Amino acid sequence: MKQKRRIVAIVLLVLLGATIYGLVRTGSQSPFSSGNGTTGEGTTGPAGLVDQTPLLTAQRLARMPISTEEFPFAQEALRLGDLEMDLAFAAAVIDTTEHPPVLSAAAKEIQARLQTREDALAAQQAELAQLTAADAKASGSRKDALDDQLDVAKARLELAQDEVDDAKQDMIRAGGDPQGRIQALVQEHQAASQASDTTKVAVSAPTAARGLVNRLQQWSALHEKQSQLSQAKQDAASIATTLAMKHNSLEQQIGAQKEKSPGTVATNSASTAIPGGQSGGPTRQESAAMVNTAKLRAADQKMLANFDKRIDNEKQLANVYGKWIDVVAGQKRSVVNRALYGVLIILMIAIIGLFVDGWIERLLGKMPMDRRRVATLRAVTRVTLQIVAVLLILLVIFGPPNQLGTILGLAGAGLTVALKDFIVGFFGWFVLMGKDGIRLGDWVEINGVTGEVVQLGMFHTVLLETGNWTDSGHPTGRRVTFTNSFAIEGHYFNFSTSGQWLWDELQIVLPAGNNPYPIVDAIKKKVVEMTSESARQAEQEWRGAAKSRDMNALSAAPAITVKPVIGGTQISVRYITRAHERSQLRAQLNHAAVDLLGEGLATRSASLSPQSASTPS
Repeated sequence: MKQKRRIVAIVLLVLLGATIYGLVRTGSQSPFSSGNGTTGEGTTGPAGLVDQTPLLTAQRLARMPISTEEFPFAQEALRLGDLEMDLAFAAAVIDTTEHPPVLSAAAKEIQARLQTREDALAAQQAELAQLTAADAKASGSRKDALDDQLDVAKARLELAQDEVDDAKQDMIRAGGDPQGRIQALVQEHQAASQASDTTKVAVSAPTAARGLVNRLQQWSALHEKQSQLSQAKQDAASIATTLAMKHNSLEQQIGAQKEKSPGTVATNSASTAIPGGQSGGPTRQESAAMVNTAKLRAADQKMLANFDKRIDNEKQLANVYGKWIDVVAGQKRSVVNRALYGVLIILMIAIIGLFVDGWIERLLGKMPMDRRRVATLRAVTRVTLQIVAVLLILLVIFGPPNQLGTILGLAGAGLTVALKDFIVGFFGWFVLMGKDGIRLGDWVEINGVTGEVVQLGMFHTVLLETGNWTDSGHPTGRRVTFTNSFAIEGHYFNFSTSGQWLWDELQIVLPAGNNPYPIVDAIKKKVVEMTSESARQAEQEWRGAAKSRDMNALSAAPAITVKPVIGGTQISVRYITRAHERSQLRAQLNHAAVDLLGEGLATRSASLSPQSASTPS
């Protein structure tokens, strides 16, 4: 046991040293050290005309629990995400205006149908105007006829307008209507701006959660937030790289156009030269082409400027997410540090409990007490120490409950129903530990089984079964286990006092025709001589245990009865003895009785039949 306790103490000390090292490491580092992550979801935005991933990511992160240290970074990320959305919508409008998409065959067919319906709509509008003017000048039956024609013209005009609207919607879906696309962009931008304006960053109140379980939950939430921030940072960096590639491509395209423009102008000037040194101006088509080229170059320059702003914005956003990650990483280290303090407390509880247990064992070993009392006190102190240690460790692991009364009530009701037998057995153990209980080494009878108590646990009592009290009392080799509930729900017999006193009986049969009284006097004298000291001690213990005046007249002196039996006279001698000495004392008395019979009855044989009929003291 001592070797085992020494090994456990060494292991606990090693764990204690490792925990202190972890506390030093997590407590000495700066809470703003690097903590970059690169895994997560892709950058594909939701279904729409413009990718709003930066804004939606900032909004999602801003809705998470935010501490005071994280507030400026969340607010800045939300502002940069909103700015990126504005720049993206502006770029989409420029691209849609100056670079209309190439129509597919289906779109061209829809465009032709739209043109036809618009022409029909214009004809219906002209016809309606003519009828309206004629109706204003007509009178009589002519006016009635024109009114009817006017109603029919209005109905046809409405039908033509519906057909034009339907064709425009088809054109928008086919991607061939720049104005319709711009209008859809404006509507989507307004909706996104409204959602951005309603998103507010709120600082969450710090939680006062305690216990290792709560620390683990906090660490898990912070780890998830750090992963999302790392993915947001990676997405911002990826978008910045993509925009930089688009910027470089557009810049090269503009440079190539600039290199081509001087040659084209020279060719156009040579083709318009007039003999005699005079030259004419560009034609109308050339002027329109030059104006269109200038507009396209201006739009491209706007796109370049837009790309520069978006690239810078995404880099700032990635930088903000990086700093935010550092704050969350510092919070994670703080949570780990507090969790290690909890582990340190648990190890200290285990080490202190281990040393206190050893100290109590050494202290009880030096006390001048009966070994059974020492064993009982040792079991009580060990169990009490273990229960206190377990409760303290559970308190460190789970933390103090918020509603202690409700939790204890529900837990008590559930345990009472589910663990009734164990609860009764546990309280029965306290009954057995009491003044009128049993001790290790006692000879008891429980539910008809007699034996010596060899183990007295919190829930079970173990007996080493012996034979009945009339034989030598040797164990049968069987261990019988009882639940301690018998101490409350039933009864038990304890054949042991502090000295384990028992009444034993010696029976001798004298043949008929012999005078029994000389033998009775001699046997009584011999029994009194051998049991006088035991009788005196038994009387003292009985009086001290009973604390009653009625016990003062109780005597432990031997008693002899003589009665006739078939074939002779039976002499019965009852005497007090210790339980563990009864077999030895009975053997001595049997030898003494045989010697007395041999002296007094030399001519006749004596029959000796020792039996034991013990009764509780």
